[in-house]
This record gives sequence, C-alpha cells and structure tokens, in this order.
Amino acid sequence: MNATYTSKRKRKTLVDTYRHKGMRMKLVGELRQRGIADQDVLHAMGEIPRHFFLDKAFEEWAYKDVPFPIESDQTISQPYTVAFQSSLLRVKKGDKILEVGTGSGYQASVLAEMGAKVYSIERQQKLYQITTKFLPSIGYGNIRLLLGDGYMGSERFAPFDKILVTAGATYVPDTLIQQLKIGGVLVIPVGDKVQKMLRITKVSKDEVKTENFGDFRFVPFLKGIN
Repeated sequence: MNATYTSKRKRKTLVDTYRHKGMRMKLVGELRQRGIADQDVLHAMGEIPRHFFLDKAFEEWAYKDVPFPIESDQTISQPYTVAFQSSLLRVKKGDKILEVGTGSGYQASVLAEMGAKVYSIERQQKLYQITTKFLPSIGYGNIRLLLGDGYMGSERFAPFDKILVTAGATYVPDTLIQQLKIGGVLVIPVGDKVQKMLRITKVSKDEVKTENFGDFRFVPFLKGIN
C-alpha cells in the first residue's frame, strides 16, 4: 500500500514493504500469545500498516507493543489495548459503531477493516484536521469523522450498535448509554489514575449489565472541544 498525505506542511510518501508486513505478522503473533483470540481483530491488525500512523522517524516503534505520543499530547494506544478493546466489542460486519477519541485514527481503521460502519468523534481540533485528510489518503474515507465533545456522543447519528471510548473516564456518561440500541454494547475504561475496562450491555431501556475486564491506563477523557 502506498499513500501520500500532508502533515506539518510536508508531503510524505508512505510505503508498506515486505519488511513492514513481516513486523506486523510478528506483532499479531505476540498478540495471539497474549490471549487475543478474535480472528477478525487479528486479521484487521495484520492488514493495517500501523507505521503510517507515526512519524517516519519513529516507524520502528509502530510494531512494538507500546503506546506512543502523537499530536496534542495524546497517544496512539498500544496494539494489545487496541486488540483487547476491539475484541470486547464483538464486532459484526455492518455494525454501526461510535468511537470516542479518534486520535491518530488507527483504532477507527481497525473497526472499519472489520466491516463496521464507523463514526469517530475527536475533541482536539488539530488532530481532527490532520486525521480528516489522512484517513481517506490510506483508503479509509468511509469513516465518518466528527469534531465534538465525546461526553455528548453523537445524537445526530444515534442509535449505535456499539460505542468504544478510547480515553479514561471518571464515570460512565449516561448520554452514551442512551445512544445505544437495546442489546448494544459500550466498552469504556473508567477510573482515575488506573482505569477498569468495562463492557456495558444495554439490556433494556432502563437496565444495563456491567462486566469488568481488569486494569488499564489511558489519557484522560476530557469534556469540550480544544
């Protein structure tokens, strides 16, 4: 896959080589060893050139299982976290999914690669502007990007089959629960310095089922638009 995009007023040509593909397959193997069993998630992450989402100077870090800083003091989540959250969603082809926290666009691309219809909302205007140009340039122009407050979700496009929050919240926003279909699933990390990964299923209009999948660390889930 070759692509061109503009970032920091420079034009770059992005190339996905056999070497990159080999590193990607090695990473997928490591994720499998760590317990990721969802074959659709593993396939998607094996297809997407993660090094496209980092500056070329740091592309060696793209296939290490670590988070990495991006624009606006945000991070691209470590591959294991992306795989884990994606697996918890139990994505089905055609699912209408809201992602809260677009960041680099990598997580949204994984969901789109799995066949979901993805809406992704970002509060950082600079990140939103970069990603709006970047994702179509690498073949993911079908992802609908929104600039807004993630705590408010997207009433315009609700209801959703699934909602994924990629930042650490201090509480579960009721607005997001309301924007789920009955039977829909919200995956959200909740806590202060350390977050509990929760999967919340909307059983009925007034009832939810909550499951806890352990401790993670995320950048804070903040309100408003920056």
